[in-house]
Amino acid sequence: MKHLALILVSTAVLALPVGAVHAQQSNAKKPAATAKKAPAKKAAPAKKRVAPKTAKAVEANTPVQSPTTRLTEAELAIAQRVHTGRIQCELGADINVTADEKNPGFFHVAAGGQRFYMHPVESRTGAIRLEDNRAQAMMLQLGNKSMVMSQKLGQRVADECQSSEQKTFAEQMKKSGGPGLLDSAPQK
Repeated sequence: MKHLALILVSTAVLALPVGAVHAQQSNAKKPAATAKKAPAKKAAPAKKRVAPKTAKAVEANTPVQSPTTRLTEAELAIAQRVHTGRIQCELGADINVTADEKNPGFFHVAAGGQRFYMHPVESRTGAIRLEDNRAQAMMLQLGNKSMVMSQKLGQRVADECQSSEQKTFAEQMKKSGGPGLLDSAPQK
């Protein structure tokens, strides 16, 4: 009788783990079976987004290649002519253009709630053109006004912005009528 009780207890102990494994296998099969019934949809790959503020800080502080070495001599010369500081715009708005001390030729531009990290680009017209390729934005500085545009959105972020030098130039244009269409371009 003792032997029979021992056999029953050992069989029960051995059967317990096998039953637990069998239960896990049957549970694992159930979700797979329901997955087969549902139509298969391709899941879009999850994009890990970095905050723009963080990305710009990383780019500005740890560039792969020094940004200054990426600029040509002509672009560095353009950077010397960029109007900086707080520039008043239409409707009481303003932009703030600050030179990047770590990377000569690069500028931090704040327009409203948007921030850009811009560099000069040569233009055929002689206008000062700054671009932020990541944010797809650009800033044009003409003799009499500046504007910031979002190429991504296709609209102006700030318009009719004038530094003190641009205001003076605009007043001179009003008084003298400005250069004519057929007048020669100023020599540099």
